[in-house]
Amino acid sequence: MANNIEVKDLLDAGVHFGHLTRKWDPNMAPYIYMERNGIHIINLYKTAAKIDEANEALKKIAASGRKILFVATKKQAKDIVAEKAGKANMPYITERWPGGMLTNFVTIRKAVKKMASIDRMKKDGTFMTLSKKERLQVDRLRAKLEKNLGSISDMTRLPGALFVVDIKREHIAIKEAQKLNIPIFAMVDTNSDPREVDYVIPANDDASKSIENILTHVTDAVIEGLSDRKAEKEAKKAEKEAAAAPAPKAEVKAEAPKEAPAAVEAPAKEETK
Repeated sequence: MANNIEVKDLLDAGVHFGHLTRKWDPNMAPYIYMERNGIHIINLYKTAAKIDEANEALKKIAASGRKILFVATKKQAKDIVAEKAGKANMPYITERWPGGMLTNFVTIRKAVKKMASIDRMKKDGTFMTLSKKERLQVDRLRAKLEKNLGSISDMTRLPGALFVVDIKREHIAIKEAQKLNIPIFAMVDTNSDPREVDYVIPANDDASKSIENILTHVTDAVIEGLSDRKAEKEAKKAEKEAAAAPAPKAEVKAEAPKEAPAAVEAPAKEETK
């Protein structure tokens, strides 16, 4: 995968542009290449190496069958994350982070189940027995739940990892993941503290081109992990089927009918002279 990450592509996408030097976090110093016109420039060779490192880990998590929750509520990242995470069949939060999303997961699951029960009501006709006012209230609740939690409706247990765009903005999500020891992967700009994150990808987290470039690499690795898992499952299934199949019976060759023994002629009597 490393050879897929071209520094030139990262450069073209503007991944190297950091924040104003006065806004920097000194802990980002190892990832900063230089300062130009009052702006910090990120070392893209380090970014490429870090993407590769993160991708290997994400691939393993996806191959193990656990979910990776993508979090990005800033305007320029929302649509990109929804599209890329959706393509990789992974849950994502692009609206407001629901407090307790991880630390109070049981309550969040109840809200998701509520959404499913409203859908059942609509299917079985119960919904139509409600008054017009009640139907309106239920519809509003369903729309609100869908907006905030629709993308995580398939997430039946805590995620195996979190991928965050802009850790300063998503600090509540970061804190919850830290509390539960959930590994955190993130795009970290020069104004943030990389120590908050397990897998740092030093990158411009404000420009949509930069966000799209990094997310493409990351979700491609996740998709690769999922296809490895599928291939492994299919191989095991084929193995099981082969083991369960009855062994072919050995063919019994039909023996040629034995010839009747030739009649033994009695020795001719000697003629009497």
